[in-house]
Amino acid sequence: MALRNIRVMGDPVLEKKAKPVLEMNEKTQMLIEDMFDTMYEAQGVGLAAPQVGIMRRVVVIDVSPEGDNPVVLINPEIIETSGNQTGGEGCLSVPGKTGIVTRPNYAKVKALNENMEEFIIEGEELLARALCHEIDHLDGKLYVSLVEGDLMDTESYQEGDD
Repeated sequence: MALRNIRVMGDPVLEKKAKPVLEMNEKTQMLIEDMFDTMYEAQGVGLAAPQVGIMRRVVVIDVSPEGDNPVVLINPEIIETSGNQTGGEGCLSVPGKTGIVTRPNYAKVKALNENMEEFIIEGEELLARALCHEIDHLDGKLYVSLVEGDLMDTESYQEGDD
């Protein structure tokens, strides 16, 4: 396991669409482990493979305060959303900045787990925000395109960094 460099806004890799994972192998398993290490070290709640320069549809999320509820999503697809929530959102690829973003308050996602078995995850509030935010990364979209108003310094508003 190792820490990976997080790509920051302006890096063209963050604007590209990631490719599906077709099979689980040692390299992909190592990527997932490294992504968790990197996310926890950076004190984020989510990380997508393109953020560490790997163009595969892999996301890790853990919105629990203790960091004890890790979720791996391979080839995730949003299949349902409802409601709205508006609040501060940050991103490990946009360090030191936060913006006000409206996202669904509920999201239902179909994905594969580390055994390449299909499962459904449903989330509300922060988990719904993280699911939508990270899947956007897989499609080459940064949250800054959704910010209402201006980006703020993180010290001004801290909540929900991915």
